[in-house]
Amino acid sequence: MGPPRGGVGVGVGGGSGIGVAMVFLIVSASSLLIRLPLVARARLPNPTSSSYTSRSRSRALLLLPASSPLRAYCPASRRPSPATCSAAYASSSMATDDNPLLADFDFPPFDRVEPTHVRPAVRTLLARLEGELADLEKGVQPTWGKLVEPLERIVDSLEVVWGTVDHLKAVKDSSDLRAAVEDVQPDKVKFQLRLGQSKPIYQAFNAIRNSSDWETLSEARKRIVEAQIKEAVLSGVALEDEQREKFNQIEQELEKLTQKFSENVLDATKKFEKLITDKNEIDGLPATALGLAAQTAASKGHENASAENGPWIITLDAPSYIAVMQHARNRALREEVYRAYLTRASGGDLDNTNIISQILKLRLEKAKLLGYKNYAEVSMAQKMATVDRVEELLEKLRAASWDHAVKDMEDLKAFAKESASPEANDLAHWDLSFWSERLRESKYDINEEDLRPYFALPKVMDGLFSLANRLFGVSVEPADGLAPVWNSDVKFYCVKDSSNSPVAYFYFDPYSRPSEKRGGAWMNVVFSRSRVLARNGSPVRLPVAHMVCNQTPPVGDKPSLMTFREVETVFHEFGHALQHMLTKQDEGFVSGIRGVEWDAVELPSQFMENWCYHKNTLLSIAKHYETGELLPEEIYAKLVAAKNFRAGTFSLRQIRFASVDMELHTTYDPNGSLSIYDVDRRVAERTQVLAPLPEDKFLCSFSHIFAGGYAAGYYSYKWAEVLSADAFSAFEDVGLDNEKAIEETGRRFRETVLALGGGKSPLEVFVSFRGREPSPEALLRHNGLLPVAAL
Repeated sequence: MGPPRGGVGVGVGGGSGIGVAMVFLIVSASSLLIRLPLVARARLPNPTSSSYTSRSRSRALLLLPASSPLRAYCPASRRPSPATCSAAYASSSMATDDNPLLADFDFPPFDRVEPTHVRPAVRTLLARLEGELADLEKGVQPTWGKLVEPLERIVDSLEVVWGTVDHLKAVKDSSDLRAAVEDVQPDKVKFQLRLGQSKPIYQAFNAIRNSSDWETLSEARKRIVEAQIKEAVLSGVALEDEQREKFNQIEQELEKLTQKFSENVLDATKKFEKLITDKNEIDGLPATALGLAAQTAASKGHENASAENGPWIITLDAPSYIAVMQHARNRALREEVYRAYLTRASGGDLDNTNIISQILKLRLEKAKLLGYKNYAEVSMAQKMATVDRVEELLEKLRAASWDHAVKDMEDLKAFAKESASPEANDLAHWDLSFWSERLRESKYDINEEDLRPYFALPKVMDGLFSLANRLFGVSVEPADGLAPVWNSDVKFYCVKDSSNSPVAYFYFDPYSRPSEKRGGAWMNVVFSRSRVLARNGSPVRLPVAHMVCNQTPPVGDKPSLMTFREVETVFHEFGHALQHMLTKQDEGFVSGIRGVEWDAVELPSQFMENWCYHKNTLLSIAKHYETGELLPEEIYAKLVAAKNFRAGTFSLRQIRFASVDMELHTTYDPNGSLSIYDVDRRVAERTQVLAPLPEDKFLCSFSHIFAGGYAAGYYSYKWAEVLSADAFSAFEDVGLDNEKAIEETGRRFRETVLALGGGKSPLEVFVSFRGREPSPEALLRHNGLLPVAAL
């Protein structure tokens, strides 16, 4: 998940995964091989046919709800001409007859969806769903079959179509797609609000909660009911008249603003390109980075560009940016690129400053309408933590990290001075990554670029899948060609259980494409496991996910050669995918990552990262792509030794992000005299050893909290890191070389953390696996921030 690192796209990281309506908990799409219900086709009579009369039109309009967008095709009040209705009919007909978004598919037709399909598909679908919702409200009964199951079908239908569109916007962006989404987004939000504020549905859920049958419900069903009631309240169901109207205006405006924020970040990132023709200017860049820069130049019209002779184009996309900051000896180039990255989307037509201000004002106003003091309280209403507990955890981790971070800086300055660096006495932000990398190389005799040949993507994936088989008893097999994809680089896989039966599927989009794909890495839902949506005699619909990364693409005839950090990122996102895919919950609203409190959703992802340092696992994936040579054991030992290099600094970095997020959503007054940058500088005083630059505008590209699902929730990374480190310590306790015990512990992890989804509270799930409540000591120990006896 994008810089600083995202979680689940789940919206995780993913984008607009959290909906407004009562049932839009953490997801963005849904359905599968066990097909979706066919989207019913709302259609107007053909106004050009001989049978078309005003009476035909009236009869057709009577079939549509008053708020239906399809009434815009032929509004009776305007008495349109046959020619006008003919054009409208053509749009409506195209929406249903030829539109891949509304076809009956096993997997979304990612390869066939065009921007022109979005408007008619979404409008047609919303018209249909409005009718279904009206029918549900009219005959609603406080029973599972008459309330929850039809509600799940309505929600799923929208998630499938909108999730497909939203995903394409993240990985295949274009001006036409943006315009189409912008046109129909208000209609989508309006329907979500209509659904979330439905009093008949809200009252029916309350009736279930208060019925004599309540104690007979399973724990998963109780969690669903309680979540729907809470979500309805947070969606404004209790508001009336002017307050409800104001709430709905806020939601519409927030949707537009967060969308615009994300677009500005993408456009600002794309906008920066530095053409270099003199190789001396990029002295120090490794061959991989030179090849990528030349490949970028070739794609921009410099046909004869080569890694050796250039020209080269440097961008702000992560593989290019990180290479410059870590390896370019040209200090002026590092400064230019650093300043450009730090000030993305903070000026000109792409300036997000005012957008942030508006977002914070609207979130505060929304919170007060709902009866809360601030937006953080709204956020915490659906999480494990409270504001006080978050602040307590962040301060505990900050205090444990500070002295280590100070020493990190002292070590860096001393090393730069020993190296006779001219900037040794005045290290700036654009020097830190460069000298950190040199110090790491010197201290541990390890060079990240020298490791790349050992981490070819195909071999890394093979090792990752072998680990999943060993721990969780599942196999992952290529299934390319079974499902349509949005880019030829995308891979498709089938996950099978020990009986060789499919249990899930997932897409993997690994490479950076800065011209059309947003940055970061994320996992999101395509379809959720569901009993209600099963078809063709199957007991459940199987889950489907997509994993998206932005790692170094293949250069020339070489495969994608990964940095160790990119390896960790793939393991991280696969952890998210595993929780979604290996769920055993059949209730769609709490299967996989759905219904899981947001601050627990990073547990499986961060848990999987730990295995990158496990000897047998790492050596199974680290083989030289040309010679087949295994990564030498002495290099593995150096990797492990370097694991906690500058751990205090990196810990403070995450704490800064989490702390500024919390402060902006608790004590900060967006209508007051202080700016958002004043708040950030104040937080930085206690979380950053080297004070930020006066022009530091990183908030303008902080998509996690202004365009994702992490508002007053970025602390979740640290909160879940406590859970994940403690969970991994269960494997350490039984001995990482004890294969039988590791397998048994892995199966227990699968049957609890990965299987139970949102059907149990995260704390109960953790205790079921670990046998006790979590402790932060394992995290501090893993990060080298807590003295422990040698193991």
